[in-house]
Amino acid sequence: MDRGDLELMQAIRAQGSLTGAALALGVVPSVVTKRLAALEALLGQRMFERTTRRLSLTAEGEALCLRADSLLDGFAALETELSERQDALSGSLRLVATFGFGRRWVGPALAAFQARHPSLQVDLHLAEQLPDLGAEGYDGAIWLWSVQGRHANDWITRRIARNQRVLAAAPSYLDRRGMPADLPALSEHECLVTREHADARLRPADLWTLQHARDGSTARVRVSGSLASNSGEMVRDWCLDGHGIMLRSLWDIAPQLALGELVRVLPHYAMPDADIHWVAPWRPKTPRRVRLLIDFLIEALRKEPWKPEASAAPKARRGR
Repeated sequence: MDRGDLELMQAIRAQGSLTGAALALGVVPSVVTKRLAALEALLGQRMFERTTRRLSLTAEGEALCLRADSLLDGFAALETELSERQDALSGSLRLVATFGFGRRWVGPALAAFQARHPSLQVDLHLAEQLPDLGAEGYDGAIWLWSVQGRHANDWITRRIARNQRVLAAAPSYLDRRGMPADLPALSEHECLVTREHADARLRPADLWTLQHARDGSTARVRVSGSLASNSGEMVRDWCLDGHGIMLRSLWDIAPQLALGELVRVLPHYAMPDADIHWVAPWRPKTPRRVRLLIDFLIEALRKEPWKPEASAAPKARRGR
């Protein structure tokens, strides 16, 4: 039994007669009759009950047709996949990503993707504000926040990887000021505020909304400190130097946490609004090069490679 036999069974079932199946398959009726007889002889089972007025499936024929559907779908999917693999990707990808994450994680991933597809041209733009993707000709963005505002209903989004912002401080700061006992205690500490993405009206940079990992409850705390910057890297450097407590993405500080250069503060709390998303203008058909890029990014980042390896034991904190 081969693929042609399965297609024959489907055609007879769909058309309800041998003559109709012959027309659908583009052959003369005698060919259908001979092929069906040969199939039934091979299997030792009748596939159809035939009378002068009607043609109906036997139980064995019904079982074969059910399997034929899935097998033929599998053949078609395999042919499509092999055909797409044979066709080398070409053309260009114009993308945008946030500065820090784009430089550290998106850039290397795109270089690896382009190495797989040498005929592809990749143009990555780093920005702090999400541009008008459609108007400026971008295929998509790798972004750290959900889309809000006037484009929220016009763009499509897909989460590529999970991420969260956590509270952290240097051991030297905690030795000097102590570990906060709870969220309200943060108001008594020097907190390092990053203003790079804050909307002063909708989400002030010094108002931290944190979620408890166990029960999902959220709380807001107003923080203050002597140092603030629009540069996340600057805030991270201040934190490493022991100047206060910061709220920073795990993708950025996981290595320092693993080495003990930074310590999680109130580790059951995090700001869960920093997942990595694919954002793109809606289009009726997504180009194959874009679809393959999205799949590649999801595979590359789904295990959150910025998390410290379990085997990387942090350095012990100094006693107070």
